[in-house]
Amino acid sequence: MDSEPKVNSDPRRSLPSVDRLTRKVLDQNDGLPEWAVAQAARGSIEALRDRISQGEFETAEEVPTADFLAVQVAAAAGVLSLPHPRPVLNATGVLLHTNLGRAPLAEAAADAVARSADGYSNLELDLDTGKRGSRMGGLEAKLLALSGAEAAHVVNNNAAALLLALNTLALGQSVVVSRGELVEIGGSFRVPAIMERAGVDLREIGTTNRTHLEDYAEAIDAKTALLLKVHRSNFEQRGFVAEADISKLAALAHSRRIPFVEDLGSGTLIDLTRNGLPAEAYAPGRLRLGIDVVCFSGDKLIGGPQAGIVIGKKKYIDAMRKNPLARALRVDKLTVAALDATLDLMLDASRADEIPAIAGLRATEADLKPRAAALAEIVTRVVHEAAPSIWKVELRDSESAVGGGSLPELVLPGWAVVLAGGSVQSVFDRLREAPTPLLARVRDDAIWLDVRTLRDRDFEKVGDTLAFALTP
Repeated sequence: MDSEPKVNSDPRRSLPSVDRLTRKVLDQNDGLPEWAVAQAARGSIEALRDRISQGEFETAEEVPTADFLAVQVAAAAGVLSLPHPRPVLNATGVLLHTNLGRAPLAEAAADAVARSADGYSNLELDLDTGKRGSRMGGLEAKLLALSGAEAAHVVNNNAAALLLALNTLALGQSVVVSRGELVEIGGSFRVPAIMERAGVDLREIGTTNRTHLEDYAEAIDAKTALLLKVHRSNFEQRGFVAEADISKLAALAHSRRIPFVEDLGSGTLIDLTRNGLPAEAYAPGRLRLGIDVVCFSGDKLIGGPQAGIVIGKKKYIDAMRKNPLARALRVDKLTVAALDATLDLMLDASRADEIPAIAGLRATEADLKPRAAALAEIVTRVVHEAAPSIWKVELRDSESAVGGGSLPELVLPGWAVVLAGGSVQSVFDRLREAPTPLLARVRDDAIWLDVRTLRDRDFEKVGDTLAFALTP
């Protein structure tokens, strides 16, 4: 008979407690915040418990040691404690890169945000009367000056603007929209779902590729509250396609005494058709065609903060302001400050290019080539110091995208600095690991640094980040 006591080899017995692992990591690493270490330790142990439950470890001896876990937890805690979002360098050429925060603010707008955040302000105080004032302040007046609209309002993003318009003007009634415009926008949000949440009934008309004026006319009945047009922000239709003329649609809506609303997605308040933008991007031009309410984003072609801008007929926008949803969707003081400063720059034609998005849209090949040459000098110097026999640096003409769900077919010709010859993917990945990460693009087995989305002040930082990535 075996008298030796049986040892319980349950792998769970070897797992340290969260507190013990947290103390171990803190003792071994100065400067890590305790909250981040505790959270990382908890996540590490929970992950190990899941792996044990799935049968990955059969005995306690197979489970990673506390010393091994401490190294992992320290690394995870370091990542958790980093500020978010972190500044990055955008050399992708995509002006409005959604993953990179879309449009960077103009310096004047960033300064306005800092001033507003630093102390108290008259956000909702009328300094003349000493009584409560409008949160919008001068925003509406500036939007009216730029657009020629009767009224304007601002909410926290464009999806909110559409939601507010539909809920205000068509609650419990039907909204007519073309099947070809029932789009899905970023984050898997779909126009039909937004309409459902707004409390309106969707009335689809036409086909995916062709919708005519007659389709709208036949769909309008006693329950119809408005006609809706939605910009196809992230794709284009080509070939056997058709859509109704905007002016005729507006005339139809007005003849039936219902409003015509357009979700423009990304609109501008400056006419940039001479810079290659389509006329439909110019929001004031849409009002002149007879559309009653136009909504669009503040952080796309406007080049300001995230916001939803609504311009149009006063009676409709006044009704939207009175909707209880307007408070839930309102903008904060930092957004007001940033947008106000951005609109100031637009109102002064000589300063509009201080808005990075506007400057990027207007930049020509001739503007960009000498800038690319200047960056190439810095990159060549770094490569010469790090790996002169491996990498080759050259200038190449490039094509940039607007991005951010804006103008998917518009191509902006420019210039890029191109690195080829070395371990492209390895260096490309290392660029993201640098103290100031650099986002570029890989094409033709080379790394492309597009100067359209870099400012001159970024060039030396690009060199520093590249030096980091090339260092073994």
